[in-house]
Amino acid sequence: MVDKKKRAHTVSRITKSQGFTLIELLIVVAIIGIIATMATPGLLRMRMSGNETSAISSLRAINSAQALYAVSCGRGFYAPSLAVLATPPTEGSGEGFISSDLNVDPSIKSSYQISLTAGPAVSGSPASCNGMAAGTLVSTYFVGGDPLSANSGGRYFGTNGGTIYENASTLAVTQTGTPPGSSPVQ
Repeated sequence: MVDKKKRAHTVSRITKSQGFTLIELLIVVAIIGIIATMATPGLLRMRMSGNETSAISSLRAINSAQALYAVSCGRGFYAPSLAVLATPPTEGSGEGFISSDLNVDPSIKSSYQISLTAGPAVSGSPASCNGMAAGTLVSTYFVGGDPLSANSGGRYFGTNGGTIYENASTLAVTQTGTPPGSSPVQ
């Protein structure tokens, strides 16, 4: 008789198992999927905003580097390429005028292509302190920042020294003044 009671108790433990049913697990997975679907667009917008901010910062860094180059190395003239801006002065120890992540033209940074388009070389420009020959420096430049894809960023940026401009499509290379159809970044 004891054996029958023990067996009945064991059977009832098996049928009253602790755990989740398949339906409960499916409901939890569906809820997680809905939450992930709602969060994804926000995350993509934040990523695009971060990429755009990085592109604007890169253009500001290039503007600052060009101003420093003109004052300290180019004798009033600008570097014709990002590679020249990255080249350190030949005398004394030092680093280039711009960081190594922007030392190639064009440079890719945070899903944006950063390109420097130099104005015409000034024939009377002197040699620079970092090895550029006389007559190779420029008096104007344009730097553009274009997203690599539609998911990289929604705006295009450009600068020709000082003000950074934005547009919903590629900015025309403009050595002076405001590029057509653009507005200053606020």
